[in-house]
Amino acid sequence: MRAPIEWLRELTEVDPEATGADVAATLVRVGLEEEEIHGGGVTGPLVVGRVLQRVPEEQKNGKTINWCQVDVGSANGTGEPQGIVCGAHNFDVGDLVAVILPGGVLPGNFEISARKTYGHVSAGMICSLLELGLGQDHDGIIVLTDHLAGRPDVLAGLTPGEDLIPVLGLDAETVEVNVTPDRGYCFSMRGIAREYALSASAAFHDPADLPVADASGPGYEVRLADDAPIDGVPGCDRYVARVVRGIDATATSPEWMRHRLTEVGMRPISLAVDVTNYVMMLLGQPLHAFDLDTLSGAIEVRRAREGETLMTLDDVERQLSPADLLITDGGTTPLAIAGVMGGETSEVSASTRNVLVESAHFDPVTVARSARRHRLATEASKRFERGVDPAIAAAAAQLAVDLLVEHGGGTADPTGTDEGTPLLPPAFSIDPQLPTRYIGLEYPREEVVETLTAIGCTVTGDGERLVVTPPTWRPDLVDGPDLVEEVARVRGYDQIPSVVPRATAGRGLTHGQRSRRVVARSLAGSGLIEVLSYPFTGTDRHDELGHAADDPRRETVRLANPLQDEAPLMRTSILDTLVDTLRRNVSRGHRDVALYEIGLVTAEGVRPLPLPPGGALPGAQDLEQITKGVPRQPRHVAIVAAGNVVPAGPWGEARAVDAGDVVGWARIVGSCLGLDLQVSATERTPFHPGRCVALSLPDGTVVGHAGELHPKAVGRLELPERTVAAEVDLDAVIDASGEPVRPDQLSTYPVANTDVALVVDEAVPASAVGSALRSGAGEALETLTLFDVYRGDQVGEGRKSLAYRLTFRTNRTLKTHEVSALRDKAVGAASSATGAQQR
Repeated sequence: MRAPIEWLRELTEVDPEATGADVAATLVRVGLEEEEIHGGGVTGPLVVGRVLQRVPEEQKNGKTINWCQVDVGSANGTGEPQGIVCGAHNFDVGDLVAVILPGGVLPGNFEISARKTYGHVSAGMICSLLELGLGQDHDGIIVLTDHLAGRPDVLAGLTPGEDLIPVLGLDAETVEVNVTPDRGYCFSMRGIAREYALSASAAFHDPADLPVADASGPGYEVRLADDAPIDGVPGCDRYVARVVRGIDATATSPEWMRHRLTEVGMRPISLAVDVTNYVMMLLGQPLHAFDLDTLSGAIEVRRAREGETLMTLDDVERQLSPADLLITDGGTTPLAIAGVMGGETSEVSASTRNVLVESAHFDPVTVARSARRHRLATEASKRFERGVDPAIAAAAAQLAVDLLVEHGGGTADPTGTDEGTPLLPPAFSIDPQLPTRYIGLEYPREEVVETLTAIGCTVTGDGERLVVTPPTWRPDLVDGPDLVEEVARVRGYDQIPSVVPRATAGRGLTHGQRSRRVVARSLAGSGLIEVLSYPFTGTDRHDELGHAADDPRRETVRLANPLQDEAPLMRTSILDTLVDTLRRNVSRGHRDVALYEIGLVTAEGVRPLPLPPGGALPGAQDLEQITKGVPRQPRHVAIVAAGNVVPAGPWGEARAVDAGDVVGWARIVGSCLGLDLQVSATERTPFHPGRCVALSLPDGTVVGHAGELHPKAVGRLELPERTVAAEVDLDAVIDASGEPVRPDQLSTYPVANTDVALVVDEAVPASAVGSALRSGAGEALETLTLFDVYRGDQVGEGRKSLAYRLTFRTNRTLKTHEVSALRDKAVGAASSATGAQQR
């Protein structure tokens, strides 16, 4: 919102010496953040010029220019007439014009200099409104006798060479502030002036404090017929209608009004539009003017009907929704989308003679939804959806009527229509010590009462509680904490000290938090890059991954209002979304990628939830049932990789990532927490059936899977060939890890190595043989390594030989016969468990 300082001075006592920066600083103290300070865009010699000679010259391109001699007094240093080329034709000899001389600067940092053009040296420029930043009109230059017709005293004293910058108000500054959604009343000069007066402890002159015509007599008929209120709140709870007859719609808006609209960033259009815009910017109440002669019946405010359309003022035919609130003619013909934009059929035109002025109070939710539905963010909707003061509807209509009568002629009907009763803010009680408890500073009771009264509240109560009724322009004040914020900001946020909280003993990271950080650091240290993906996926993702129709991972939660229509489901696996991140990186040239993500998944669908009764907080039993209905959301860790795991270089050729790499990374999730995840062959989508393993806890609980993705899944997902992936239930691993992990004591005695080759059937997994060897060898076994697999004539068809190295170490030096005995026990256990035979 832009607030011209000169306009602000009319509403509150601004220091005559205050600059734009001073005013901005004063507003910042009460929470209105400065965006920019406008003004002062014209510098240098901008002076009054009198046209002494105008010679039209037709150019070869068909354009006619004027070679002018202009008297600029002594402003050019010589007193001689100034030669200037001008392309406009709306002036003549003897007219007073605005001339900027060489060295001057126009808005946009456009510096003026003498230059040769059209065969003449043009030493300056005769300016238009657009060039000076005073308006959008650039069809002709400013003729001062017309532009200042409303200021005869100023016009009479103008002489050639006189400085025009203060005359045209180009030295005036405008402060633009950022208005937060809860401070909608500051989208008006009334609201900003009130805040300035509050901050500066100055007097405030309410522009809405004016006599209003009686509304008890006959007026234009208005019916409020909202049959589908949102949450019981009617779309319109007050509608004021006033009629002005016999106006001249072609009358020009006064210069001061056009200037003020330009200062606040609006374009002057016509008298009726300018008046409604001026009142809106002054009071914050949007208005609308209807051509009364186009109306055939009463004004009826109702919801749209299925199939209705409206051609709005922006020449777009809009398909209306039953949720849209309409202003209609007799309940049949739509005239406007309430609070958003009017229609063409009742638009005020040059032939309009009788006008109906609408000043209403519309429901913020209704207006906001209509504005978003039709993508119409108008100045009116911006104010209505943040809350408009329902108490000033009649005053706003009266001010608009007075301005139309004054500048457009005509006569106002002596009475008007004021239909409906707006819902006013309810009173509530607070403890006067609440600001002190919340903020930590001492706020005496007297200061609390004084502050709340200053912002417009009505405060009563002499006991331990204060009864506060918020002002009608503050719908955001609904409870005690809202008032605490007001007390704090009026004294000044800068008065609240910045104190670093003291850490109390016994608080720190939980076991789960520490474990997750350890896992993240370990995977990053292994060369993987952490990413975050949105937990939303599409309906085709399970088919792309190859899940069976009865796979429990298809039981998903569907969002009622998804961020993207293409991704309405909550993921049941991190791989659902992580594969998209891999594909995006590969498509943008990053061929060798290894990514991991730690995040939540939705493990099961939503169960039916009870609906507690409205108007009251749900009870303990209701909350328990609701909690039980929320789907379980465990935390998983997933890995995807493609390309080379070792790049080519002086050390040798590149090596592509394979299933062994991703299994090793997945086992790090357990090893960094002190758990040895067991590996066993399995089949599970979306993995290759022969290159997939299950990852299990020592007690046999499966907590994840790893391996190479199935070629069909890779093709459907558009991933590189031989892409590998893994996913582990991190919560389950953390729960099994216990607290804390203690390292084993290191032995200084030498290790004893022994090798053994075992022949087993081809179907026997190597992991099963290894597990049996480990269990038979006992605690003295330090490491077990599979270092060779042989298939051939020496072992027979359908058989394989697995060669293992067993490393033993204890707290003393082992002898040869002891190592042999330990090896024999391990072999015996493997033979019993898997049928292995020693070679």
